[in-house]
Amino acid sequence: MMKKILFAMIASVTAVAGMSAAHADGAYVGGGVTVNRYNFDVPDATSAGNHSGYQAGGKIYAGYDIDKTWAVEGGYADFGSKDYNYITSAGSGAVKSDSHGYYLAGKATMPVSEKLGVFGKLGVARVNTGLTGSGLSTGITGDNKTGVYASVGAQYAINEKVSLTAELEHFGKSADQGNKATGLALGARYNF
Repeated sequence: MMKKILFAMIASVTAVAGMSAAHADGAYVGGGVTVNRYNFDVPDATSAGNHSGYQAGGKIYAGYDIDKTWAVEGGYADFGSKDYNYITSAGSGAVKSDSHGYYLAGKATMPVSEKLGVFGKLGVARVNTGLTGSGLSTGITGDNKTGVYASVGAQYAINEKVSLTAELEHFGKSADQGNKATGLALGARYNF
């Protein structure tokens, strides 16, 4: 809950700001890589396997700059997939998680310098987490949730058309086990 409040506050403060740096009004597209945390929480697991860590994925998005401050953006992020084999006193099992999400958000940008701007996004996201299992985990199912999408980040304009981006994104809640829907995204965008 605290994370949601923090994201909403940062996005609101950013939304009040003035004009964005080094881009024109109009459509844009972008893509990049994501790094997301995963955690398999199996009670009493004694396996030596890694039950938590980070997984790489990918992201694509498109948006429209209404003016130099406001934009609307939608995108798709693949949070990656991860397998976890475990042993408990009751036996052994395996879990596989495969997650992705979609979002639609409003975006506000504020300039820091001529080429650098910071932004905040706030909207709605749908996270789909596929969970499959074997052994003790047979019969587990995935989880699909809709929730608040929030992001804070920065973009650096290489020229009028191309910018580098970095942002921390939160896609709401995901399944209890598997990939988490908060991660870091690094990429580039192209302005038409």
